[in-house]
Amino acid sequence: MRVTFLLVIIAAAIFASLVHTEKSQPTSRGREVLQMETEQDSEFARVDTENSSNLPAGAVELRRHPDGHFYADVEVNGATLQMLVDTGATQIALSREDARSAGLATSIGMPAVVGRGADGDVHGEIATLDSVSLGPKTVEGLSAVVLNSGEQSLLGQSFLSKFDHVKIEGDRMVLR
Repeated sequence: MRVTFLLVIIAAAIFASLVHTEKSQPTSRGREVLQMETEQDSEFARVDTENSSNLPAGAVELRRHPDGHFYADVEVNGATLQMLVDTGATQIALSREDARSAGLATSIGMPAVVGRGADGDVHGEIATLDSVSLGPKTVEGLSAVVLNSGEQSLLGQSFLSKFDHVKIEGDRMVLR
């Protein structure tokens, strides 16, 4: 099971490459809407804290990125990390750089084998995250894998399952 999980993590990390910036802007009703935008100013995510005609209160809406994936800026241990939303991953997987940003200490070589991939052993470490937040949802004490290689962190089911509803319709994913 762990090998399958790691293979999914590795495959997803290979395909993820674009980075978003985050900005907050008020809407016409004075509430804040979080938007993650690319250089082309396309909206990819929105967190609505009030009722809206097209988004339930407290819901998180993610727009499909041109590479076909959904991304979200997720707060992990107080650090904002751009993560690929991976509904097929069992848990959260962090790149070494994102783990450092989130204040996690890792060993230099990460010698522990946490799975086996197409290229052989996958090295990393198991960590416990103090808190993970996206929109109105905050979860404490989640387990995560910190991978020795790879640049893209993944948001897996250990966090996504805390939402009552995860739905993909066309080019949008709604979490509530």
